[in-house]
Amino acid sequence: MARIVSRILQPFPRGDRAAAALLVVTALMVGYGTVMVGSASDAQSALNGGTSFALAIRDLIYLAIGAVVFWVVARIRLSWLINLAPMLLGIGLALLVGVELVGITVNGGKRWLPTPFIQIQPSELFKLIVVLYVAWVVQRHHRSIGNWQHLALWMTPVLAGVGLILLEHDVGTDTVVVAIALVVLFVAGLPRKIVRGILLLSVPVMGVYAILEPYSVRRLTSFLHPNSNLTTSGYQLLQSRIGLGAGGLTGLGLDHSREKWGLLPNPHTDFIFTIIGEELGLVGTLSVIALFIGFLMVATRIARQCTNEVYRLLVVGITAWIVLEAVINIASVVGFWAVTGIPLPFFSYGGTALITELAAIGLLYNIAHDRSRSPRLVIGALEPGFIAVAAPARPSRASYSHRRPLRAPRS
Repeated sequence: MARIVSRILQPFPRGDRAAAALLVVTALMVGYGTVMVGSASDAQSALNGGTSFALAIRDLIYLAIGAVVFWVVARIRLSWLINLAPMLLGIGLALLVGVELVGITVNGGKRWLPTPFIQIQPSELFKLIVVLYVAWVVQRHHRSIGNWQHLALWMTPVLAGVGLILLEHDVGTDTVVVAIALVVLFVAGLPRKIVRGILLLSVPVMGVYAILEPYSVRRLTSFLHPNSNLTTSGYQLLQSRIGLGAGGLTGLGLDHSREKWGLLPNPHTDFIFTIIGEELGLVGTLSVIALFIGFLMVATRIARQCTNEVYRLLVVGITAWIVLEAVINIASVVGFWAVTGIPLPFFSYGGTALITELAAIGLLYNIAHDRSRSPRLVIGALEPGFIAVAAPARPSRASYSHRRPLRAPRS
């Protein structure tokens, strides 16, 4: 048993400055988010007939689980994890199918699977799985996926997941999943004509969705005319703006929000940024933005010093996911973008989201200490009738050692 564990796990890595900075930024965001979830959710808990700290305590339990997951992922041997990507994708698709069969509905959305301990939201897990799977596809099939047919073949499972998430009426998560896959493939060298073709193909798909789901489309486009439908699709955005404006420069004070008392729906989830602005003012909101900028800078440094092409793609995918969600969430609550239900990473209340995000941080921390090297991966195009299966590069001994880190090569 010990031998099997040693093949999967390695000693907890230490010594890299970028990884240490990543831990500091993450700890600040998670700590900040935990305090604000407690402040934003006490009214919701009281209005639901529970104790004021019911949701805050549950959030701390999710944080404890996420910390354990972070520790495990930070110790996993990366080559072993990459090889598991197809199996993980299969599990993710099975969970999404399970949502359609036995899922439960919360706030009008059927997106959760019940378990004896917590409610699991498979669409959140699917984001990290897609990062791993697309990196695996590039590693194994980079010589052929520059061709439309081969790319469609290997991306079919991802598209199946996108379709299952669309059945949950979760356009926001679908947007993030597609963006993650496209960013990773583009950085890996996918021809721009194929990227343009995919973007053009999405137009008629959204047109069909608009015909089938007119109410969802009206809700998504309500930010274009914020002063109309103030009692229906525009109500949430109206209350968000009122809360942000009431906060002023320094805010009304922690736990002194008025919007959270039944005026603003979802104050501790999708609109927690509004509560931060109302209670802590412009100073509080700018500090949140500064933390995400700090995360972007640290993640970029990890990507630049990474000497393994596949692991660099993992860093790119995770960074695109976290930063894109933050941008969409903040833009939507201030009225610059559609309200899509995208949470604010590390801040919004949500068990599966927080655990998955901490798992992603564990992966970044792991990669920051890795010093293995891989051959250059260049996406190419073979004939449509031929499928190449390229063997992955054999990891060097450096990938299993976490002694004193080597100096990063100059970019």
